[in-house]
Amino acid sequence: MTRKISILLVCCFILATHVVEAFYFPLHAPVSFCTPAVQKYHEAEHRSLCKSDINMFVNRLDSVETVIPYDYDRYDFCQSQQEYSPSENLGQVVFGERITSSPYNFTFGKNNTCKKVCTKSYKAGGEEAEKAEMKHKLNFLLRGIQLNYQHHWIIDNMPVSWCYEVLIGSRYCSPGFPIGCYVDKDGNRKDACVIDAHYERAQHYYVFNHINITIFYQPLIDDTNLLVSAKLEPLSMKHKTPDECVFLNSLNYEPMSLQKSDLNKDLDITYSYSVHFIPSPNVYWASRWDYILDSMPHTNIQWFSILNSLVVILFLSGMLLILLRKLYKDISRYNQQDLEKAQEESGWRVVHGDVFRPPKGGMLLSIFLGTGAQIIITSFLTLGLACLGLLSPANRGSLMTCVMVLYVLLGFIAGYVSSRIYKTFGGERWKSNVLSTSFLIPGIIFGIFFILNLILWYEHSSAAIPFSTLVAILALWFFVSTPLVLIGAYFGLKRPIEFPLPTNEIPRHIPKRSCCTRPLPGIIMGGILPFGCIFVQLFFILNGIWSHQVYYMFGFLSLVAIILVITCSEATIILCYFHLRAENYHWWWRSFVTSGFTAIYFFIYCIHYFASKLTMHGWASTVLYFGYTIIMVILFFLFCGTMGFFACFLFVTKIYGSLNQIKSISSPQEIDMTPTMAGFWSSMLEYFILTTLFLLYHAIAFFVYAKDTLMALASETASKVRQDYDIPVKMKKRKRGKKGGVHVRARLRKRKFRPALPSIVTGNC
Repeated sequence: MTRKISILLVCCFILATHVVEAFYFPLHAPVSFCTPAVQKYHEAEHRSLCKSDINMFVNRLDSVETVIPYDYDRYDFCQSQQEYSPSENLGQVVFGERITSSPYNFTFGKNNTCKKVCTKSYKAGGEEAEKAEMKHKLNFLLRGIQLNYQHHWIIDNMPVSWCYEVLIGSRYCSPGFPIGCYVDKDGNRKDACVIDAHYERAQHYYVFNHINITIFYQPLIDDTNLLVSAKLEPLSMKHKTPDECVFLNSLNYEPMSLQKSDLNKDLDITYSYSVHFIPSPNVYWASRWDYILDSMPHTNIQWFSILNSLVVILFLSGMLLILLRKLYKDISRYNQQDLEKAQEESGWRVVHGDVFRPPKGGMLLSIFLGTGAQIIITSFLTLGLACLGLLSPANRGSLMTCVMVLYVLLGFIAGYVSSRIYKTFGGERWKSNVLSTSFLIPGIIFGIFFILNLILWYEHSSAAIPFSTLVAILALWFFVSTPLVLIGAYFGLKRPIEFPLPTNEIPRHIPKRSCCTRPLPGIIMGGILPFGCIFVQLFFILNGIWSHQVYYMFGFLSLVAIILVITCSEATIILCYFHLRAENYHWWWRSFVTSGFTAIYFFIYCIHYFASKLTMHGWASTVLYFGYTIIMVILFFLFCGTMGFFACFLFVTKIYGSLNQIKSISSPQEIDMTPTMAGFWSSMLEYFILTTLFLLYHAIAFFVYAKDTLMALASETASKVRQDYDIPVKMKKRKRGKKGGVHVRARLRKRKFRPALPSIVTGNC
């Protein structure tokens, strides 16, 4: 057993080292670009055509301070004369992506220093309706600037990224850039206003109306080229006249600033851009996403968390090996005894006639297990495809599409597992079981999702799913998933699971429970260790969801998922054994809830993340955050609970199936009902001590090593930002220490620049 566990751990480690790197398949052919002269030459020679026009697309605008994204058209920006929206898959629609054409179009190889796109004029005079519409547009723009809404532009299916230095020699590339920045009444520059000393006037909004775009391309031998990256720099620039676009330089210009009082004045905002093409022969098209993925937060902290998780597995595996060794001796001794001595036994052996007694609420448990098995297989198949590079960020919406399609197609698994377990419990209402498996959990999830979608409709958000897409989802549910559940149930009802021992007709009396043998302490204790193994990875997942960061660490996620399965299984088996030793045979529901309780810790962590890491504005964002969180908690509860149940089921079946002869006892009351609690208390104390020691070790090691490392990076970054942008600093003297000397702490008077400092760098872990 030890050798098998060691081999499993080594394989997991080797797998992780190979799949944590950024790796993906583009899954679409590259597009060749060339100058107009080369394009005409190729047309004359009837050669493969290349494109000279570069079309840029715009996506939804989102913010880290709200969960409500908006279409590009909701803001009064320049619009494309030819509106064109590429087809979107199911995942893109569910995620709220709304890609459409933009007025920014370029000719390959043609540089432009300053080209006007359009001018938006707002007149204070006119009719009341026009004045109200003007104020509404400007107020909506100023609110978007204050909430730090971000543009998302796309060229050749590649994000136009905003790259900036966060550490000395280290750059971070964001797939979005802000529409502007804001300086409050105290002169504190918020968000992107720290990038330029021009943005310093109090109570002013700065609109980023000029964009410097740099397009890098890989030259080919036939005078064609492949685009390998596109980067930009946003600026706020006030043009002299609405019809003139003259860009002087990055140091000598007047920014385009607005105030609330400007809503009653005539106002013109001119949008412009500059574009330059630079050859990049050392960067290849197949690896053009690497510069974005490689600029993501470093992976040292993830390896540290995985090391801690492996320590947990070693703890639990050691306890499990001791337990199995003790069980082997008990089974050998029990099989050699005669019937008279067997009747004097106590502990887990005397409940062999009741351990397979069907639980109360067997139908509900079977439904949970069927849906949980469906979620488990969907999760691991999705992770497998992601590790193979088939669900890369270049394939937009592929991750969500894959999850939904796999979940629907795996309805067969849910029906099979649920019906077979229900048949094993002796249930007769198989029709109710099948229909409940198909509609209970999916119905709850869809109900919550529909309520959240109503809120998004009310807010006119781009994330609101259209009615036609909802109909398509319902069609997949009713006409694909439900028939597959019925087919799976047909095969599952054919033959129930056969237990190794029969069940007594009279239920055995369970001795009086002590504090530790009650359900709640064991359930609370059983979820601590699995959550301790995954909470660092949860931080990155939540950052990817709510902070709109690119998440592509599927190798780490796969390894953490395997660790989660192992810890859930081992913790549930150990606690199940403790309760069987206490002659408590009600293990069915307890094994499910014990490992499923990890989801409660996940929910508590989401509350902590909301309170400490996010700054949500408005009731709608709060409701949406907790609504989506509840959906994730339900799915995670079923995932962990099902994993723990089947591990415990295999354990119980194995140990009771090892008894060679059935010690049938005519009357349960003839046995001494006083349990021998000395061994139970010893094992429970051992488990509690190991759990406590691990938690202390994990907390101290993580917060001393990881937190200090991250805070050192944040301090270095803050120093670099102050040097580059000349941000004022307050110096605060502290009392002298024992060894003398004056400790000086530098504190930025301006608020931290949130987009420029990723969460992992600012120490918000």
